[in-house]
Amino acid sequence: MEQLLDVAIIGGGPAGLNAALVLGRARKNVIVIDEGLPRNRVTHESHGFLTRDGIKPDAFRQIAVEQIGAYPSVRFVADIAAETTGTDGDFSIVTKKGHTYRAKKLLFAVGKKDRLPEIEGLTDVYGKSAFVCPYCDGWELRDRELAVIVKGEHILHFAKTILGWSDRITLFTNGPHELTDAQREELRVRNIPLHDAPIRRIVSEDGMVNRVELEDGSSIPCTGIFFAPTLVAGSDLPQALGCEQTPTGSVATTSPLGKSSVPGVFVAGDIATEMNQLIQAAAMGAMAGAGINAELLAEAWEARGQIAQG
Repeated sequence: MEQLLDVAIIGGGPAGLNAALVLGRARKNVIVIDEGLPRNRVTHESHGFLTRDGIKPDAFRQIAVEQIGAYPSVRFVADIAAETTGTDGDFSIVTKKGHTYRAKKLLFAVGKKDRLPEIEGLTDVYGKSAFVCPYCDGWELRDRELAVIVKGEHILHFAKTILGWSDRITLFTNGPHELTDAQREELRVRNIPLHDAPIRRIVSEDGMVNRVELEDGSSIPCTGIFFAPTLVAGSDLPQALGCEQTPTGSVATTSPLGKSSVPGVFVAGDIATEMNQLIQAAAMGAMAGAGINAELLAEAWEARGQIAQG
């Protein structure tokens, strides 16, 4: 029978890695199962993380794994968790490669994935001159002519946010704009152009965008793009275990320590929040690691008391 580990962490991004660090230092036996395909792998640099601003995503992970390597109770497995079953105290994880692991506690740090709009040419510029988060990449595109591709209720919010980095923005809804007359007037009086014709293609050279072509024949120059992707959970395993979800598709938590609605199951990082920041995910991983350790210590305390009395 497989060894019963203390914790299985599914996902090796900043949330999973920081949880592994906390738990490794707490002398817990941990396995980190990760496929090695982080959401930010298309970006050249990561930003907003104190002491690591501008670091390449691969370098960030390499440093983290090296530092966690100082704690021998943490093991990394390059695999994908395909199935999870069990209850608090004895969960079973079966991987895509056919391996089975058992753990007292589960931490899902599976993140979310960007589902890009189906626009010709967008994948050519994604991560080079087209981005989803101005807090991550707005500085690099400051004061440029920016195309902002967004629709629905987030149009005005996204426009207001991008204006913090450049006042030369043009909005594209890639179809019906879904704005009220009052909202359109807000944009008009601020001289923010709005195009609701479908986008034919994005024209670029070596990953650098130079214009957006529309189906109505318009061609609008730009040197950068921000767009709103559709975010999907990195795994449906939390839902399969019964974890409650929020209306936006995140896993609901019952405490700041990342507890889900299922006993023994914790979540951290992008899967548990709408604030998708590297440093936020790492902080949530640290909190979840501490929460898991606290539960394990409390259970060990109770078990010790029962042995002493028995």
